[in-house]
Amino acid sequence: MILSVERDRRRRGRGASVTVLSRKVAARAATPSETRRYGGPSSSEGLSGPSLFAGAALMLSGPLSILMGASGIADDSLFAASRYSYRFDLTAGGWIHLVVGLALVIAGLGVVTNKSWGRGVGVAAGISLITQFMFVPYYPVWAIPVMTLDLLIIFALTRFHVATDGR
Repeated sequence: MILSVERDRRRRGRGASVTVLSRKVAARAATPSETRRYGGPSSSEGLSGPSLFAGAALMLSGPLSILMGASGIADDSLFAASRYSYRFDLTAGGWIHLVVGLALVIAGLGVVTNKSWGRGVGVAAGISLITQFMFVPYYPVWAIPVMTLDLLIIFALTRFHVATDGR
């Protein structure tokens, strides 16, 4: 660019080079391929930090829910509960955990691949949060950390993001 300005200055005189330089700078600033990128979900750099965390955490919370569901389906006598106002059949709870866990894994894959539907389905972590709450009397050491993970997922997914891939 400097060489072309120098050539233009020699050809047209000193005043013309300033005009040519200002045109080139203006054209360079208006080029769409040179727009600024801020590292959002639609940038060429990939996922933002919160989205990457949410996707990875969804793919962690999903299998944990699937395992809890499988253990609830396999044997109702595996878990023992004290008196609790939210008592329900463990086999039904196991099926609910299994379905929610599969939804979380699918949502995690959608978030990690930067699909807009993945972020929407990822809010299914709220349903997982409710099902984990229902499971607290049966296995609190498992349910409370998974509830915490679900809260962090919801926080990461509901933060403001500029754009997504949209496919």
